[in-house]
Amino acid sequence: MPGPRRDLAMHNDWWASGWDHVLPRQGFPLTMLIGTASQPGFTGSLDDLLREIFDGHWDMIGGDLDGALTFSWPDEEWDYEDVPEGREANEANRWEMFGAMLTAAGYPVPQTVRDLSELYLTWGLASREETPDGTRWSMPAALPLPGDLLPLDADLAKRLDRIRWTLRTGPLVDGLINHLVDDLGEPQEILTSLDRLAAATSQDTNDVRLALAELVEAGDAQVQRGQEPADAERLEAHQRFRLIMNWDHFHEHRVQLSIKGDDT
Repeated sequence: MPGPRRDLAMHNDWWASGWDHVLPRQGFPLTMLIGTASQPGFTGSLDDLLREIFDGHWDMIGGDLDGALTFSWPDEEWDYEDVPEGREANEANRWEMFGAMLTAAGYPVPQTVRDLSELYLTWGLASREETPDGTRWSMPAALPLPGDLLPLDADLAKRLDRIRWTLRTGPLVDGLINHLVDDLGEPQEILTSLDRLAAATSQDTNDVRLALAELVEAGDAQVQRGQEPADAERLEAHQRFRLIMNWDHFHEHRVQLSIKGDDT
């Protein structure tokens, strides 16, 4: 008899944590597999779950848990404009950096998806417990961050910080922009305050402050008190300020901040 059909589940914190920018590509489907194993009603190994859902073979994970880890999809069309050194050289470079990072932190360098799943347990990205009913998997509500466990280089650490900031502020910026566009018709300048914007957007004043700071940081807006620039992050809720928008810059450079991915 076939087992119950299960819908794959992805951990809500995966994108914000930044692990997809650190791990081999199988980190994403492995996290999805463990997330699914952590749902109520499943007991067993990850191999059991693979057999139940995919008859033991899942192309996205490279076949099964003993498949070799890679940083690129073997069948993807290679972008030589973006990465002119080619797939093999890029793969070798990624492995060198990944291996050096793990070795420096005292962790073994995984070669297979199964090896990586064991590192998930070591790092606290997942837990596995033997119960009278069988093996139970779980994941924490908030995943440990790569920088808490591994020595990230400065560029990668900065990129992950930026991604987390963008994912945090994206929906807040969207709410503020919707007000400026839909309600006010893209004004070049308005005299307002945080509490007024909060009321107009149904957001908390702290969230509006973050949205303003993001717009200023991105070059989409300026905040002034009188004729002097003001620090958006230090505005009091009641203080009046001039919000000066650069709509040409906004429309030319900004993508939807709520989109998840490498270019966010």
